[in-house]
Amino acid sequence: MIEFAHIVMIAWIPLVIGLFAVMPARRAVIASFLCAWLFLPMIGYDLPGLPEYTKMTATCAGVLLGVALFDGARLLSFRARLIDLPMAAWCLCPFASAVSNGLGAYEGISAVLANAVTWGLPYLIGRLYFSDQAGLRELAIGIFIGGLIYVPLCLFEIRMSPKLHQMVYGFHQHSFGQTLRFGGWRPTVFMQHGLMVAMWMAAAALIGLWLWMTGAVKRLWNIPISWLVLGLLATTVACKSTGAVALLVIGAAALLAAGKLKTLLPVLCLLAVPPAYMALRASGVWTGESAVALVSDAVGADRAQSLDTRFRNETMLAGKALRRPVCGWGRFGRSRVYDRTGEDISVTDGLWIITLGETGLAGLAAFTAIFLVPPVVLLRRVPARRWGSAAGAPVVAFCMLAIIYTIDNLLNGMVNPIFTLAVGGLSGVVMMAQARTDAVRRTVRARRVAPAMTNEVT
Repeated sequence: MIEFAHIVMIAWIPLVIGLFAVMPARRAVIASFLCAWLFLPMIGYDLPGLPEYTKMTATCAGVLLGVALFDGARLLSFRARLIDLPMAAWCLCPFASAVSNGLGAYEGISAVLANAVTWGLPYLIGRLYFSDQAGLRELAIGIFIGGLIYVPLCLFEIRMSPKLHQMVYGFHQHSFGQTLRFGGWRPTVFMQHGLMVAMWMAAAALIGLWLWMTGAVKRLWNIPISWLVLGLLATTVACKSTGAVALLVIGAAALLAAGKLKTLLPVLCLLAVPPAYMALRASGVWTGESAVALVSDAVGADRAQSLDTRFRNETMLAGKALRRPVCGWGRFGRSRVYDRTGEDISVTDGLWIITLGETGLAGLAAFTAIFLVPPVVLLRRVPARRWGSAAGAPVVAFCMLAIIYTIDNLLNGMVNPIFTLAVGGLSGVVMMAQARTDAVRRTVRARRVAPAMTNEVT
């Protein structure tokens, strides 16, 4: 059965090229990313001198090749801007980590390529195709449809246990023991883990909810979008991921506060969570004991114990990471904690602590800025009264998605290239908005100066 997985991975890139041949480029990008990430098998192949060929590589490289073959002019027209600096820095940080740890330039280049494929390519493609409101709207609808496609698959696995990946590709992609939650099954479908599925469903539900609440989309397939949103929300809750559901509720509440109450304070509070958490945890100022007690009272002892284990490991890992604070320890598990016998005694869950350990504070700052700088710029440029408008709904929804995804990465490490694709588009939109604002300010200043000069001459 696993032979079918090999066939699919080999055939995927030609299939993507076929999509670009028969569809408009922007729509081909959306279809390629969605189909690849939602349905390709979780399998990898070592390629000498190149990043491992995985679901991630197939997703990003296939689309890049399609763009190069069928829309090369757009690719050549790309011009980097200041807002792209965090992504450039993040892609290059592993080289500094490798060289500073004596791992050599070859390892540094290999690590840079891995970062470029995983993060840089989705971001670049997002900048190319979704740097306007129309593009983000199409992407938002695409993600919402992707969530709806997963609804029957999730419901099947909730009832029958997570087995679709094994039924189609011949193997289970993760530890089966982690799929049992709260007396039932947590679906994994064709993703790496149930947490990744839950975050995907929460993101799609959040986007759909905001498109509905703002009136940006009223019907889909001639069905009222409200019915589809409610079904997606119910399925997201049934995925049994406390964190994803909590982020969905908090993100939706912040959006409603901005759109209905005309206040951005909840959004600002959410935006401050990731940097504050990282600073407090890395420095050891906050141990997390209060959070464990709160979870124990609200959810149960099992989840509290899991959270306590994460905090204890973060403390160990942060202590070692700060022994090489600037560039980190590099790859190959060098940032993990080992006992005197050489046995690995650490567990890495949060993407932030992995990033801190491997690339240091420089890498962590760059990575965090990728997702939080666009929302910061949007908050500065767009007043609260405009957050509830139908025209700007996709931009606002992706702004909130970037924030809650960064918060999710504090406790989990579930990489999703579609989220990076969206942030690339969001970066382009806020960059254009800032450019328009600056142009208006220059025009106003010029008009004020002109009469003054005329009076002086007179």
